[in-house]
Amino acid sequence: MEGSVFTPSLEGMKHIKSPEGEMLTKPFLDVCKLILPVLGLFVFIIPSSKRLKALAVSVAFTDKFGSAMSLVKSDVGGNISRLEKKYETDPAKYNHLYSMVKEEVDCKTATDSSSCTNGLLWLTRAMDFLVELFRNLLAHPDWTMTESCTDSYGKTLKKFHGWIASSAFTVALKLAPDRKKFMEVIAGTGDVNADMEKFCSTFPPFLEENHKYL
Repeated sequence: MEGSVFTPSLEGMKHIKSPEGEMLTKPFLDVCKLILPVLGLFVFIIPSSKRLKALAVSVAFTDKFGSAMSLVKSDVGGNISRLEKKYETDPAKYNHLYSMVKEEVDCKTATDSSSCTNGLLWLTRAMDFLVELFRNLLAHPDWTMTESCTDSYGKTLKKFHGWIASSAFTVALKLAPDRKKFMEVIAGTGDVNADMEKFCSTFPPFLEENHKYL
């Protein structure tokens, strides 16, 4: 890839706010989508034997808990799609990110599990997890990916998850890929540490603004 995995999202962040300082829907969602490949790399880099183990664990959870799996709440791609679909119904009306939230608050539907407000909240929480993971990778070069992920999860998503989701995440985190291979893949041809540090300083203010509004 040209540059690191962070290069496209760093460019995209320049367009998240309007000249008037308003958070814009499409640019924000685009940045979230641009960083999603990092999550995909977790599965791509895991050795085959671990992938089979992960599949077995997944099947076991599905057999036991079925559709009750609360991990659906943290489905990043699903939350992005939900917000995008709403935006696409009227791009002018929903140009500003919080316009759909305000509409749902006025209609008293903001707290519904399928609301865009809920989708934005969980998307922001998932992005918090990724930012914390990248911070750990920078601050603790001696930590394994499992250690970095577990610490990040504990600081962000864990407090919002029930027992089922938390247990599933704990199993998944033990299957995190080798740190060296992971870093090599996300580095591409760029300076991955510099890009990661810039991402961790530039993106969080947008997430903090979301939390304040929500």
